[in-house]
Amino acid sequence: MTRMKTYVTPHTRSSALYLRTIVFGINDSLVSTVGFLAGISVAGVPRATIIITGLIYALVEAFSMAMGDFLSEESAEEYISESSVNNRPSIIAAIIMFLSSVLAAIIPLVPYLLFTGAMALLVSACASILGLFIVGMLSARFSHLPIIWRGVRMALLGGAAIVIGVVVGSLMPVV
Repeated sequence: MTRMKTYVTPHTRSSALYLRTIVFGINDSLVSTVGFLAGISVAGVPRATIIITGLIYALVEAFSMAMGDFLSEESAEEYISESSVNNRPSIIAAIIMFLSSVLAAIIPLVPYLLFTGAMALLVSACASILGLFIVGMLSARFSHLPIIWRGVRMALLGGAAIVIGVVVGSLMPVV
């Protein structure tokens, strides 16, 4: 059975870039933020410290991801064209990355504003895993891939970060 060759148009390429950016931004932010918060939460730091470090982490992470997205996309485009390129798609992608990262970081952070202790950790972890599952499903839908499996896969991979954060945080006493 032969597969028909798909030709990539500039519009398709831009759409794929923005979908990749959104999924990457949400996934990275959710996974790293929930893992980070879980780790410092089980380490026993005060609630106020969890919240302020979570906010700082979310903003620094979002900016870092946006700059990384901009520079890597620009480099790839320059490599393909073997010259300088118009930065507009790279700038748009960086803005999308920043916004998706910041918005996604709110999901694991809000439970620490509403609850304390183990309840905050549980709600943060569950909300983040649910968010990852939904993003995995939506991404699969746009790509015409198995929806449930892609949601489960993203949730499981993100859940691993929570486990890592909890294990490392448990081993680190508060100084």
